[in-house]
Amino acid sequence: MTLVSMTGFTRTGGNFGRYNWTWEIKTVNGKGLDLRLRLPAGFDDLDRPVRAIMGERLSRGSCYVNLTVQHEEPTQTMKINQQVLDSVLEAMASIRGRVDASEPSLDGILSIKGVMEQVEERESEELHEALLEAMLGSFKEAISDLMKMRQSEGVALEKVVMQRVEELESLTRQAEDCPARTADVIKAKLRQQIERIMEAEKSLDEDRLYQEAVLLAGKADVREELDRLYAHCAAVRALVAEDKPVGRKLDFLAQEFNREANTLCSKSNDTSLTAIGLDLKATIEQLREQIQNVE
Repeated sequence: MTLVSMTGFTRTGGNFGRYNWTWEIKTVNGKGLDLRLRLPAGFDDLDRPVRAIMGERLSRGSCYVNLTVQHEEPTQTMKINQQVLDSVLEAMASIRGRVDASEPSLDGILSIKGVMEQVEERESEELHEALLEAMLGSFKEAISDLMKMRQSEGVALEKVVMQRVEELESLTRQAEDCPARTADVIKAKLRQQIERIMEAEKSLDEDRLYQEAVLLAGKADVREELDRLYAHCAAVRALVAEDKPVGRKLDFLAQEFNREANTLCSKSNDTSLTAIGLDLKATIEQLREQIQNVE
């Protein structure tokens, strides 16, 4: 299982009868799953199934779905308005004996306004349902294409993430091997600091001096921070190997990485160790930027 990116785009078209349509799906990173649909009038019935499909395939990210539909003009036919025709015939019958006129012709009757009217061919409910099914099938193809793109980008994303992890492990080893962490150097630093304390506080007793020495020695020890940095690197490798979305956990680990690097810098007793700590922070920020796109 490789990492999956939250960014992707796809466009898929389809047709059914006199309808042609295009689905466009765009996804970008986001803390949760945010679905936004734009459907043309008359196709609101697609909203619920489209959201259900997206919810099954995606776990994180902002997703924008747009459907555009084009269709040929419906066939128009001429139809007799029976109600108007009956009214016309009744009126003609009522005045037939009162006026001296020839019988009205068929075309004359049909030319009377309202007797004949244009009617657009209306789709049956079954035909409309079939159209929606065809559109949903096309949408499923679009979401499959989107997932392939997100997975492809995830492969490249994983390579960058693992490179950053290797860099973090290398910097952690440099910090562990830093000459400033050797016992002799730490002792020399402690001796200098204790001498400064003694000069500033002539009446300092032995117990207080011992406490200060223990405090200084503890502050200079970054063994715990180094162990945690190694552990976090191992945790990233384990998460990448999991067969499920791990973006949120990776984001949490990036915060933990940064916390340990900050502590290491604050405990540093030498500029060389501080420089390594700053390099750690810069690499962690680069890692965090990549993780922001992981589903």
